[in-house]
Formats: sequence, structure tokens, C-alpha cells
Amino acid sequence: MEEQQAQASAPKPVAQDNNAEVAERKRRVQALELQRERILSERTSSPHRRSALTNALADIEEKLAELGWTVHM
Repeated sequence: MEEQQAQASAPKPVAQDNNAEVAERKRRVQALELQRERILSERTSSPHRRSALTNALADIEEKLAELGWTVHM
């Protein structure tokens, strides 16, 4: 019992932390890509709405760039 508690409180291996970080990064990129696609698919004749969409798209692409994402064509 004490041995199990000691193992549970022991630091996790670095590889496991890296795997969690990679998985979290992929999840964030995927969520941002979905938001980007939704914005790109919207059509509007309102200049104000178009401006808001352009700003939102720039923000999402900036966040994606910070995560090392590039445009996939």
C-alpha cells in the first residue's frame, strides 16, 4: 500500500509529459482549424460582420502560427 502511494506521488516520466503536451497541442490546433474553417465558410453582405470575421480569422491564424501550424492546401 505504501509502495503504491509512493509510486503515485512520484514525478511522471518526461516522455509521458511530452506525450500529454503533444496531445494538447494537437487538440488546440484541431479546435482552431475548425474555427478557421467555420469563419471561412461564412458569407455576409454586412461590412461590419465581414470586418469582425476578418479580425477573428487573423486572430485564429496568429494563434495557429504560434503553435507551428502552416496552411494546408
